[in-house]
Amino acid sequence: MIRSMTGFGRFEFQGDGRKITVEMKSVNHRYSEISIRMPKKLNIFEAGIRNLLKQYISRGKVDLFITYEDEKEGRECVKYNPDVAREYLDFMKRIEDDFGLKNDVSVSTIARFPEVFTIEEQGEDEDDIWKDVEAAVKGCAEKFVETRIAEGERLKEDILSKLDGILVMVSKVEERAPQIVEEYKRNLLAKVSELLGDRKVDDTVLATEITVFADKICVDEETVRLRAHVQNMKDTLANGENIGRKLDFIAQEMNREANTTLSKANDIDTSNIAIDLKTEIEKIREQIQNIE
Repeated sequence: MIRSMTGFGRFEFQGDGRKITVEMKSVNHRYSEISIRMPKKLNIFEAGIRNLLKQYISRGKVDLFITYEDEKEGRECVKYNPDVAREYLDFMKRIEDDFGLKNDVSVSTIARFPEVFTIEEQGEDEDDIWKDVEAAVKGCAEKFVETRIAEGERLKEDILSKLDGILVMVSKVEERAPQIVEEYKRNLLAKVSELLGDRKVDDTVLATEITVFADKICVDEETVRLRAHVQNMKDTLANGENIGRKLDFIAQEMNREANTTLSKANDIDTSNIAIDLKTEIEKIREQIQNIE
């Protein structure tokens, strides 16, 4: 399935007291370049996020934005330290024994002693956070890929339409080629007759001259290769993923054949067709630049 390198995705994940929002956007690029912006708290997951995105992206300049909200963040809890409380009680028992004093310690008394109760910020499990981040990034990446596929299909239809137009132009070049030779032959005979009058010219000489001219302007090889490149591009569009580089190479080969056709053209009509060919091929190359 054809994918454009232009895409956008947004996904909002609601977890256990957490809200994670992920946005992705991309433009065409020769290679894969991913820029991630997220809270410092999530930096430990950057490698995991990049590895995850490799499953969805092979080319393109991608910007990823993550926002993170945690309702539990900053909450504090009371922690009871029984070992500390037990140690206090042991020492009070010793005071009772050493001095014969009444041990009137109550729970409320022990609770006021340092370190029996402490207030601590609630910790968060990194594995739990990663599961939520992973789910949010996956959800966004899937929506992102959907937009790339939709745009890729539009690019595919446009390129196929332009390829059909190129085939029409190639047919015109093929039709025009024998007409050019015939016109050259008529013009040559007319000039010879004008110059020599009733004197006869060796037909072999004329045939050789016409043959040399026909060979000079012959573009049969170029048109055959152009048709082959067009079919190759159509097959590639129909069968592959991650085909941008291959399509660009085929377009370069098509442009080479169009250049040769233009250089051989000894006729204004053929020259105009070859220029139109180059123009359409360049338009195709511009579209290909957006294909992953």
